[in-house]
Amino acid sequence: MRGAFRLLIALWLSFAYAGKSDDTTGSRTWVEEKYGVAAAERVLAWRRLMSENRNKDEPTKLLLVNDFFNRLKFSTDLKLWGKEDYWATPVEAMGIGGADCEDYSIAKYFTLRELGVQDDKLRIMYVKAVSLNQAHMVLAYYKTPGSVPEVLDNIVGKIVPADQRPDLVPVYSFNASDLWLAKSRGLGQYVGKSDRIGLWQDLRKRMEIEDKR
Repeated sequence: MRGAFRLLIALWLSFAYAGKSDDTTGSRTWVEEKYGVAAAERVLAWRRLMSENRNKDEPTKLLLVNDFFNRLKFSTDLKLWGKEDYWATPVEAMGIGGADCEDYSIAKYFTLRELGVQDDKLRIMYVKAVSLNQAHMVLAYYKTPGSVPEVLDNIVGKIVPADQRPDLVPVYSFNASDLWLAKSRGLGQYVGKSDRIGLWQDLRKRMEIEDKR
């Protein structure tokens, strides 16, 4: 069942984003109407990033995607959306021109999936940022199942292995289908499906609506 579910996720990503990467006219129109010309240009640049870099090696894809989204201005959900906690879709983040840590991580995750990085290599990871004494979210990339993950972060722009980030204490992680409790800096303990996370479910629904526009 898990394999079939992941196949459905891959197919959904393929239709939702690959199909639209080259068909920019429709998406640009509604983005421009809702968010303005500058937002439409950001979304167009994102589409180009995805369509022009599918054949690059994975380290290059990680670097391109990390740098692309880290250019968005950091702000809080309360200032951006008037809510204490809101997980924006990649289009919403680019549309409003700002993001918080969850939004950076989510946008990087879906973009790397569209660029062909396998789902089991990626985890959106909830951590404690020790230096800031607050909750934080990053994207972790596992080259192999047992490897120390590389951390894509908006606070520290350089991509480095997790064992070089003692300022981050992992709590839990998830991807399109699964959820894990953190175990040191390894893969962690599998605890079920990621659809247990309400904000993740809500995000996915809004992405499906965007895809129909």
